[in-house]
Amino acid sequence: MKKMVKAETKKKAKCFMDVDKKKNMQRLGGGGLSLEAFANAKTKTNTYNPAIIKKQREFYKNAKYVNKYKRIVKQQQGEPSGSARQLEDEEVDIRRNKKNSARSLREIYERKREEDDKARMETEATILARKEEMQRAESRRKELREKMFKKTKSGQPVMKYRIEHILETLQGSKV
Repeated sequence: MKKMVKAETKKKAKCFMDVDKKKNMQRLGGGGLSLEAFANAKTKTNTYNPAIIKKQREFYKNAKYVNKYKRIVKQQQGEPSGSARQLEDEEVDIRRNKKNSARSLREIYERKREEDDKARMETEATILARKEEMQRAESRRKELREKMFKKTKSGQPVMKYRIEHILETLQGSKV
């Protein structure tokens, strides 16, 4: 009987421990996460990260190229050796095109540079012509102003130049 009583008290104690454990878990915010769930929760990010997006894009791009390569290899294995020669010819053509493309790139670069030089020279010429025109107009205005404000020895204004100016403006408006 003592054994039965001990067994019952152990069961009750275990029940109380379970109840205490449950209460502690609830108080601390529920049950803990499993290791796998915890790892997944740590690795997932809900924020925008352009570096990760770039890596994923690169990964999928590389996967596409790998699949393309595998298809080509399958085709080569399935077809006779004539296709292998075609691929070699294509490689040789690609090499030639690279050399030619380097030359053509240089030619394109030189042509573009010449066009840029021509355009720059034209803009410089127009700017220079505009500056010269402005200087001529400014010198003309200075001369007119000096004539307008010319005075005699006694300090009277010389009306001759003022009348000429009025006549010029009238003649200019008629034309």
